[in-house]
Amino acid sequence: MTQSRAHHLSDVIYQRILDSPAYDEYQRAFVSATGLPLRMVEADPNVWCITDEPENRSKFCELLNLCDSACHACVKVNQDLMRRAAVEGPLSCHCFSGLSTTAIPVYAGTLVVGYLKTGQVFQQTPTEKDFQKALDAVNRELFTESQLEQLRKAYFETKQVEPQRYQSMVTLLEHFGRQLSEKAEKLVIASADHEPAGISQAREFIHSQLDETITLAQASRAAGMSESHFCRQFKSATAMTLTEYVNYSRILWAKRELLKPGARISEIAFMVGFQSLSQFNRSFAKFHGGSPSQFREESEGLSKKAG
Repeated sequence: MTQSRAHHLSDVIYQRILDSPAYDEYQRAFVSATGLPLRMVEADPNVWCITDEPENRSKFCELLNLCDSACHACVKVNQDLMRRAAVEGPLSCHCFSGLSTTAIPVYAGTLVVGYLKTGQVFQQTPTEKDFQKALDAVNRELFTESQLEQLRKAYFETKQVEPQRYQSMVTLLEHFGRQLSEKAEKLVIASADHEPAGISQAREFIHSQLDETITLAQASRAAGMSESHFCRQFKSATAMTLTEYVNYSRILWAKRELLKPGARISEIAFMVGFQSLSQFNRSFAKFHGGSPSQFREESEGLSKKAG
């Protein structure tokens, strides 16, 4: 999958997650129960903006948006955090003002589709020295005396959370991140309300024939379109080629089968429609990362931990 199609797919799934009742319900519950903010931001850290959802961040952070240099300092910390989280997984750090911030990546297979962001709290009591250090990170001359007093008041009124309790909150969010990742994988193959009826018909055909060979001629016929028109419409709706979509759907099926301890990996590969074990392994690595056996071991480990 090319980088541009991956970005398009990420954007599509990101928006679907934001619009889902599950995300909205959990966001409200998390904020109410913990007092921490919770947002989901786009996967591309280069387009991250600190000005979104001002009601869902600390007053100190909101006041810092009064000047561009403060915004740049905040953006840099968060961009670096998200880039590292994409590689290292859930990650917390302290921003330039001493506030804790956390980023938890949400995946669709190996593709990062967004980040759950929380934090904006102190894990220890801030001091005057800490406040002056925070002002040094931005150009304090851009603030009026009145604005500086507002900043000071907001800084020392910022919520404090003891480190162990903060980590417990982050752990809850990590579990939700895993649930969203599972949901995101299913959203890749879910029909959208606005997509052409022919594409929805082609999706139904594909999923009814996953264990068989699926050709472009068959899929376009199911959609009632010419092959060239179908390719354009299908890629626009799914951000994937037909082959990528079919293989991705087969991998999701295979992952369900891999959770059954008695099933052999080679049997699963052929069951879900792959012509060889090597083809299955390549597709699994592309869309999920790692190997089928690693996925099974990790899943078994999580089950034992939950038990």
